[in-house]
Amino acid sequence: MPYSAAEVSSYILHLNHSFRHWTGRDLVAPAATQEISETLYHAPFVVVSHNLLADPVFCYANRTAQELWKMDWDAFMQLPSRLSAEPDARQERERLLQTATRQGYVDNYKGIRVTSDGKRFKIDGCILWNVMDNDGVKLGQAATFDRWEWL
Repeated sequence: MPYSAAEVSSYILHLNHSFRHWTGRDLVAPAATQEISETLYHAPFVVVSHNLLADPVFCYANRTAQELWKMDWDAFMQLPSRLSAEPDARQERERLLQTATRQGYVDNYKGIRVTSDGKRFKIDGCILWNVMDNDGVKLGQAATFDRWEWL
């Protein structure tokens, strides 16, 4: 289900706050909501997040992620996140998600992903974390990385 601009802005604040909660670092410097949203969207690193559906669907993908996966916002927001990995890598990806669920986050993950047109790339130094609201209720999971290599 598509989110409104206000819902996306609110989610981004939770995404940023949760990253700080788990890692002690900021994705982007603290600022006004609109500034955080714009800075994160235009960041030179990937930030993606999926919701908590039984088959999670992406609910956020910054511009770098959209360019890397070769998808626009609307297409990304309809993509089950499991499809961002090749079929052979999905079991490993699922183990990673379960570990992050238990621990709160996982640091320095490496793996293979696939673009919308089937091109493969290796990600390195990925951080995956649980996104929570202000009351600690889990909203989804997010990932960020700034290193990838085409295969």
